[in-house]
Amino acid sequence: MDYQVHESAIVDEGAQIGSGSRVWHFVHVCGGARIGRNVSMGQGVFVGNKVTIGDNCKIQNNVSVYDNVHLEEGVFCGPSMVFTNVYNPRSLIERKDEYRDTLVKRGASLGANCTLVCGVTVGAFAFIGAGAVVNKDVPDYALIVGVPGKQIGWMSEFGEQLDLPLSGEGRAVCQHTGAVYTLSGQTVRKSEAA
Repeated sequence: MDYQVHESAIVDEGAQIGSGSRVWHFVHVCGGARIGRNVSMGQGVFVGNKVTIGDNCKIQNNVSVYDNVHLEEGVFCGPSMVFTNVYNPRSLIERKDEYRDTLVKRGASLGANCTLVCGVTVGAFAFIGAGAVVNKDVPDYALIVGVPGKQIGWMSEFGEQLDLPLSGEGRAVCQHTGAVYTLSGQTVRKSEAA
């Protein structure tokens, strides 16, 4: 085994976990889960059967990654943030055949205690603020805060807010990396250093 599992954790037979990953206290990984390399799963994390987690993801304490949630490479899940997989749950009505897929694209950050309502896609390098409720798709590089979630800006891949309007035309340079971000309409694209 080329990954670490704390003695209190449960990893069900069949689960695939990549090299260098760390499974901390009281984590439960179900047998159908597919987890990449160098993933950190903090205390109390649950990972369902129909879940994929890309390389280099960080899942902080008390996060449940339920069936039909898919995280691409380098996703950050803040402490106690919430995924759902049924849009209109009822204890007395079975809805396991109604799970909706949730996709979080490469490099996105999901702040502490935020909630993603199932069926959304969070764009690459988007940033969801602490406590926000996301109930619709999020563009690449978008900064989302509030309940319900509202876009208030754009973020660099480095994790700093960019000096760009919400829509229209604009150009910003990341002060840390020199990468150039260009806004056209409601889409931001990154190019290499100027």
